[in-house]
Amino acid sequence: MKHTPYTTLINPKELQALMAQPHERHGLMVFDCSFELMKPAEGDAQFESSCIPGALRADLDRHLSAKGYPGTAPFNGGRHPLPAPHAFIQWLAACGLKPNTQVVVYDRQGANYCGRLWWMLKWVGHESVAVLDGGLQAWEASGGGIAQGDLTRGIDPASEMKTIDPQLLRRPTLASVVSTDEIADAIPARKPFTLVDARARARYLGEVEPLDPVAGHIPSALNRPFQQNLAPDGTFKTPEELRQEFLELLDGRDPGTVVHQCGSGVSAIPNLLAMEIAGLGRTALYPGSWSEWCSDSSRPVAIGTQT
Repeated sequence: MKHTPYTTLINPKELQALMAQPHERHGLMVFDCSFELMKPAEGDAQFESSCIPGALRADLDRHLSAKGYPGTAPFNGGRHPLPAPHAFIQWLAACGLKPNTQVVVYDRQGANYCGRLWWMLKWVGHESVAVLDGGLQAWEASGGGIAQGDLTRGIDPASEMKTIDPQLLRRPTLASVVSTDEIADAIPARKPFTLVDARARARYLGEVEPLDPVAGHIPSALNRPFQQNLAPDGTFKTPEELRQEFLELLDGRDPGTVVHQCGSGVSAIPNLLAMEIAGLGRTALYPGSWSEWCSDSSRPVAIGTQT
């Protein structure tokens, strides 16, 4: 029996039901995207210690940013630039992705890192991908099985690739991307973009900056730390709650003008996903984010309260 594709969230029981259908198992791929920004090797260790049975590894540095694809030009600048789309599709194909595959992504860091793969799949035209709501913690709490992850099952993007299904290469993007130049051109007129910065409040205000050489934020950006999308149990808040909170943040601005950013285009995506869950549409991403913006001293920087 065919199921309606999951495109935003999937809960543990729904994933368990999919995994229990052998005739559909070939059409399901699960990726563990766990990562620790200050300890990059920790994600692999977490995966090897415990993962959803059958899950493949998707590492932020090796698979979800350009640094893992040597010899190809990055799509953008910043600390975690996107890889060239063709190179990323090659990796997906080598992992076994087909045009009709249902993909489920998860982590144990509040959807911070699995959101990146969710968005990147949309970016290369694959709509059937969902975030496991509540991550591995929710999976375990629901009685889902746990296995030890096998890193040897992963595919190195730099290795020789298999032939790609032509359908994977011909699909139009399903995600909107905004460049640094477009942001810079729009700032003087305060339009047509509404920037939403997902970084912690202290970083946004310029009080601290542990990762990038310049503190502060892009002028006119609003601030919504990505953790605000989650309920105390680690699952996303209800669509109604998210809708109310985002509309309050936007304060009359058109949701369709929103462009999400953070430090390097990763933690912005939970905000983007939350707006879609809230029924406010699929908004745009500035993948270079603050790390690309502040790399040029000629670009303006704001310090203090949001404008």
